[in-house]
Amino acid sequence: MEKIYGQIDLETIEKLADIINKKELSELTIASGENTITLKGKKCIPPMPVPAAAVPAHTSAPAESTLSESEASMAEEVSGKIVKSPIVGTFYSAPSPDKPPFVKTGDEVKRGDVIMIIESMKLMNEIQSEYDGTVEQILVSDGQAVEFDQPIMVIR
Repeated sequence: MEKIYGQIDLETIEKLADIINKKELSELTIASGENTITLKGKKCIPPMPVPAAAVPAHTSAPAESTLSESEASMAEEVSGKIVKSPIVGTFYSAPSPDKPPFVKTGDEVKRGDVIMIIESMKLMNEIQSEYDGTVEQILVSDGQAVEFDQPIMVIR
């Protein structure tokens, strides 16, 4: 048998390539001593850019003409600044289940304070307040899925 790469022969590489295709793997790396070989399959996923850890909350004025009917009715019911989700993900009110929430209704917040986490693509994104004020209302429950631009809380 012909050795083409250190201690790995062509037949072994072909068998590994078959395994990658059958199991639909994106990549397989084999190390033998100081030699390493990496085989990539068809399903190789390009690396994703890593977003910044702290994402400022996206907000807009309640009187905008682009509000949906439900947002418009909600804007009439609440007075204050509506904090919206800047990304699609899962809302978390605390850094972990055994820790207290970042904010509760009635808490004072300052611009730059972390007010929630939105988990998206396995990344925990700390969302900061863009306003000084008092948390008047939290519109979603802990662990709830949220959409981009969905109202999350009201700060007065």
